[in-house]
Amino acid sequence: MVVIRREPAVVAGEGDAAMATKRSTGTTRKPTAKKAPAAKAAAKPAVKKKAVLAKAKPAAKTKNVAAAAKGGTAAKPARDVGPPRPNELREWQALERHKTKVEKLHLRKLFADDPQRGKKLVLETGDLYFDFSKNRITDETLKLLRALAERCKVRDGIRAMFAGEKINITENRAVLHVALRAPRDAKIVVDGENVVPAVHAVLDKMDAFAKRVRSGEWKGHTGKRIRNVVNVGIGGSDLGPAMAYDALRQFSQRDLQFRFVSNVDGTDFVEAVHDFDPEETLFIISSKTFTTLETLTNAHSARDWALAKLGDEKAVAKHFVAVSTNAKEVAKFGIDTANMFEFWDWVGGRYSYDSAIGLSLMIAIGGDGFRDMLAGFHQMDEHFRTAPIEKNLPMTLGLLGLWYNDFFGAETVAILPYSQYLDRLSAYIEQLDMESDGKSTDRQGRPITGYQTGPIVWGTPGTNGQHAYYQLIHQGTKLIPADFIGFARPNNDLGRHHDMLMANFFAQTEALAFGKTSDEVAAEGVPAAQVPHRTFRGNHPTNTILVKRELTPHVLGQLIALYEHKVFTQGWIWNINSFDQWGVELGKVLANRIIPQLESKEEPKLDHDSSTNTLIQRYRKIRRG
Repeated sequence: MVVIRREPAVVAGEGDAAMATKRSTGTTRKPTAKKAPAAKAAAKPAVKKKAVLAKAKPAAKTKNVAAAAKGGTAAKPARDVGPPRPNELREWQALERHKTKVEKLHLRKLFADDPQRGKKLVLETGDLYFDFSKNRITDETLKLLRALAERCKVRDGIRAMFAGEKINITENRAVLHVALRAPRDAKIVVDGENVVPAVHAVLDKMDAFAKRVRSGEWKGHTGKRIRNVVNVGIGGSDLGPAMAYDALRQFSQRDLQFRFVSNVDGTDFVEAVHDFDPEETLFIISSKTFTTLETLTNAHSARDWALAKLGDEKAVAKHFVAVSTNAKEVAKFGIDTANMFEFWDWVGGRYSYDSAIGLSLMIAIGGDGFRDMLAGFHQMDEHFRTAPIEKNLPMTLGLLGLWYNDFFGAETVAILPYSQYLDRLSAYIEQLDMESDGKSTDRQGRPITGYQTGPIVWGTPGTNGQHAYYQLIHQGTKLIPADFIGFARPNNDLGRHHDMLMANFFAQTEALAFGKTSDEVAAEGVPAAQVPHRTFRGNHPTNTILVKRELTPHVLGQLIALYEHKVFTQGWIWNINSFDQWGVELGKVLANRIIPQLESKEEPKLDHDSSTNTLIQRYRKIRRG
């Protein structure tokens, strides 16, 4: 097995894991007999292995995803070749028939018919207690959903991911964020090399650097200690570290300040540093390629800001470090490559904050806190990998989401944490879920028809949302499944506050489930004209995740891994590649074309559509007075 202490290594592309993606890739041709041996490059940074990856080919007898991609299925879409679409499966169609019965049932009746329902439909793992009893499901629903997961070979997909198979078929890459939190003595083999030692080498390097900053040993160019840390990145290089820092602020070193710059809007940078002294400020530039437009624009503005006071170009090496794989560009910027922290192409950006991308977080909470968080991730990883489907929390969460998304027509999911420290959690899960499963093409290159993929994800902490948009959830015309996340113990025990917070937490899921009938409203003496307006129909589905303690690094790791694996489960059933993001590329290409048209001193020749041309012309006129 993989990611297990003292177990033999599993080599990517061998045994059961090699067969795991057969259903989802729909391989119809065997790879050619002559294949080059896999290069030993997985544990090296991506920049050093690009050329090797381009040459790497699977062994002749390996029927893995790489073989499917090399065979042409992914590169040349075959619209009529491949496995049945999910909605063509008997198991899917059985759920469609079942839905016509269940949609008429109200949660009031389901609970009345089974007084033990709230104790039966629960799962526990680690610090999480998961109550899914307030869903519009029966035992038959669960049986049918699990049968669909079995038919779609979700378990084989899990084995393939943990074994290092290249299940990211469009980029021919393994998907191994689980390796980032594997124990030091675990073995996960990709292209013939165990990647775990390289992961821990980077973690050790991060820890040593974090200790120097936290202790004051690391000094700025003028000899002053660092008191301000600014992470410059975008997407996964920003959302993860920023979310986790906010979540774990209580565990941070409070004599250090941390800020995060991502938006190319200059306001983001200006406001982040407006009260900082360049002599006491450290910038972490997080960009895998060190070419990301927004990040490098902000990085050069940071460099100019620092040098405006520090003067000496040599100061850059004391006030800038990089999380990247492009040593040449990092050195060109002026950063000492000894202070470049590496990660790998098998780590997707939205899955990366527990890699070197989390350097700012490690400086904030220390190496021990960071490793405690990794242990929480790993605990959920192992649960997902080993627990049977009926006891598997991430799989159950994913199946319930699919139930509403594909059979009830729900288009959104609300993530509602009752913790102010989780203020950015919903924004983080937005990227995790929507960038992963926001796809309209399946793994064989066929357009998706007849079913829906990723939902729209949104939310804010309670109780703020109750005084904003809960009105629509309770009495609007949209079906909005919601995940409520609460904590049995407060991080800050202040008088009655936590009991009041949690009273609202429990009350909301009760109100959403059972509502309030017109008879109940009328019995309270409400004027007849107001009764319809004050009636709550209920029957709104929710999941309750009750954490058995306060929010800690270990708990945060469990929560994030839970949602990572929920996304995997759904994507695998939908037969999509959850690990690429081609949808973000077109806008970047067009923006790079428009930038010189905006900056040109001469009137540019515009060849866009009439709307875009007119907007550019109007902008140029206003901008130039």
